[in-house]
Amino acid sequence: MLSYYGTSPHPVNRQAPIQITGDDLSQAVLVVDDEPMARTLLRLMLVRAGYEVFEAEDGYDALDKVKVHPPDVMILDVMMPGIDGFQVCEELRRQEPTATLPIIMLSAKTDLDSVNRGLRAGATKYLTKPVSPEDLTHHVQEVLVTKQIITPS
Repeated sequence: MLSYYGTSPHPVNRQAPIQITGDDLSQAVLVVDDEPMARTLLRLMLVRAGYEVFEAEDGYDALDKVKVHPPDVMILDVMMPGIDGFQVCEELRRQEPTATLPIIMLSAKTDLDSVNRGLRAGATKYLTKPVSPEDLTHHVQEVLVTKQIITPS
């Protein structure tokens, strides 16, 4: 559980890290969000759960970084300037190397139309903000296990 004590800006995690079965000791997660604080919080949650985390500050940066260092899973914000998360997801689904990349959309847009649009764009999951560390790591683990079952190495 992520909690804050006193005035310390550093979160304390009281939950044991989740382990992913398989040959890889550390799975790579690309966190895409235009808000630096959101990226930092997501990175802290994921690093504490044992993931290697990379960050992208917008949709264009995400598309560039996926080409250079393909992640095992992507956490993708919806509302970003320039190219939004729906467009990023659609573009990744059109490209052969990223057509099956697990993409978890994470958004403050909680309406059913947005959720459906995200899933139609190709998101593996659509989560709403705020998300707890337990929920985030559970869903990341779930899509990674599913990926391993579908595409064993």
